[in-house]
Amino acid sequence: MPSDTPLPIGELARRTGVNPVTLRAWERRYGLLKPQRTAKGHRLYGSDQVERVEAILAWLERGASVGQVRELLDKPAGVAPRGDWQTRQQQLIEAIANLSQRALDQQLNQAMALYPAITLCEQLLLPLMDSLAQRWRNYFNARLEQVFFHTWLRSKLGARVYHDNQSLQGPPVLLAQDSQHAFDPSLWLCAWLLSNNGIPVEVLEQPVSGVELQRAVTALQPRALLLHLGPRIDSRALLRTLQGVPGPKLLGGATVSLHQAQLQAFGLPDLALFDTPQAALRALQGNDRPPVEMIAPCN
Repeated sequence: MPSDTPLPIGELARRTGVNPVTLRAWERRYGLLKPQRTAKGHRLYGSDQVERVEAILAWLERGASVGQVRELLDKPAGVAPRGDWQTRQQQLIEAIANLSQRALDQQLNQAMALYPAITLCEQLLLPLMDSLAQRWRNYFNARLEQVFFHTWLRSKLGARVYHDNQSLQGPPVLLAQDSQHAFDPSLWLCAWLLSNNGIPVEVLEQPVSGVELQRAVTALQPRALLLHLGPRIDSRALLRTLQGVPGPKLLGGATVSLHQAQLQAFGLPDLALFDTPQAALRALQGNDRPPVEMIAPCN
């Protein structure tokens, strides 16, 4: 399609990673976009609107809130925005403290309608999880809050992933974990981020053995294996498992820096490391030309 041909909303969403609901919210609520209309009322986005979406995303990545973007688009790039992420995070923490599923749903649904998934991961959900981890270290009600939040988050993201998968085709990314933790929020953030960006996923939520993982790969024939690591690994067993898994393999999670030297010493040509769900998404999006490059964890 020529670059000067207006794009329908679905194609713009595919190219930019911003879902149609968010694109329409940016237009209706904030006046950020001005698409053309066909005779039947369908939206078409010219090259100027595509560039504007990219500019909006650039400001969101710098921490701006969507309500600030219209003014910021006309300012020099050096202006440092102050977003509303701290306020949103505090509202979510209050909802968790009150065990209020309805408040959590309202807050996150509102954010999901306004921001791309990758922005929510970077600016809201990962910082929220860091704040909760600190809160739960010495808080008397920590266990109850943790069980409540993890149950809600698993249900919320699982439903989103299921819905996305219904419209996606092709081999999935297989997500699994090499950890004894019963629930890993980052695993589900990865799953949601991938499916939201058009990559079908299959999730093995509970830990499985190396042999079982190899059987899953044989049965599912995934486009890649994404394996979340815990704070401890059995490097020999892990290497044996990975040697029996063809295709790209992404290993990571919040503790990947603890294992980086061991993993790089494996010498597997199709191995990549990631530290955040965003890094995993970017690795897969750039995986059209194998092998996958080694991605050093961010500091």
